[in-house]
Amino acid sequence: MLVVADAAASRDWYVDVLGASVFGEYGGTSVVLDLMGNWLLLVTGGEPTPDKPNVTLTAPDDPDRASAEIIFRVGDCQRAFEFLSQRGAEFLTTPLDRGGEIRAFFRDLDGHLFEISELT
Repeated sequence: MLVVADAAASRDWYVDVLGASVFGEYGGTSVVLDLMGNWLLLVTGGEPTPDKPNVTLTAPDDPDRASAEIIFRVGDCQRAFEFLSQRGAEFLTTPLDRGGEIRAFFRDLDGHLFEISELT
């Protein structure tokens, strides 16, 4: 699950850029996506509920401070970089060879961090 500011805009980004398909949408505040055979739930923020009384859900407020990331293992990092760039992904840098791994990072509309990684 990822908390997003705008469920419809995020849905479109995940479909257009990452090739996800929509499994379901609920009340304009949540979208269930099929992303590479896995479900990804996008929800707008929310106040605490009885089952999580001290937890407020919010989209990231600073994209340069990440507490998590989603990593995609790819066979060819440069090719994935070019493909995703053409689809609208904005990468932080071009792929970097770190010795044993080539990787590159990009963010979604809300600043959630993603990595493409190729083992070498």
